[in-house]
Amino acid sequence: MFDAKKLLDQFLGSQVPGLGGSVRDRAGDAVQTARNNPMKTGALAAVLLGTKTGRNIAGNALAIGGLAAIAGLGYQAYKNYQAGQAPAAPSDAPSANNPVLLPPPVDSGFGPASPAGSNEFVLVLIRAMIAAAKADGHIDDAERALIMDKIKAADVSGEAAAFIERELASPTDIDALVAAAVTEEQRVELYTASRLTIEPDSRAERGYLDLLAGRLGLADQLVDHIEATVSSAKTTLSQ
Repeated sequence: MFDAKKLLDQFLGSQVPGLGGSVRDRAGDAVQTARNNPMKTGALAAVLLGTKTGRNIAGNALAIGGLAAIAGLGYQAYKNYQAGQAPAAPSDAPSANNPVLLPPPVDSGFGPASPAGSNEFVLVLIRAMIAAAKADGHIDDAERALIMDKIKAADVSGEAAAFIERELASPTDIDALVAAAVTEEQRVELYTASRLTIEPDSRAERGYLDLLAGRLGLADQLVDHIEATVSSAKTTLSQ
């Protein structure tokens, strides 16, 4: 079995292949690497979504890793929901000078030792992200072949590439995704990962997220917190 957490890092663009740290940690080297081979520095989520992306997580989220970023966002939304706070406003977004997003506490249901941190559940999160990317139906056979060419150019091969190819070719099994999220924390993370992948600017994407939230049994107010937290943590990438 391949390392699902490493693949999740690649999905969110948190690591630059060939460098010892995140894009933010090694900015100068990352810029040169991007010029030499841009496909090796792009997030795989952007490959799946083509030109529809252009956003990423703000603050220090990329430096803490893909799973910790998803878990941290989910934990923040869940904690605020339980405290009865109002959903985050866009002005609350973290910035490069104010990296407020932290990994979840280790003793929480979002921590790396929890069921939500297992390699098996990380695979579920990646499946959920691919399902979200397919929600608007724009990935046909030709597009899938093009995506796989780009994924292989991004140094993803072997079992990991075969896994992505199978998920792209298979119909979305929302029943399996929902069944894999056993705890409430896992359900929050699954929706968070799906929402992080896309901007629901089409009826199909919005409908998919609404269906997913309903099938996961998430309270409307909790969904509002996740939506607001993810939106607030995104920032337009500089050119």
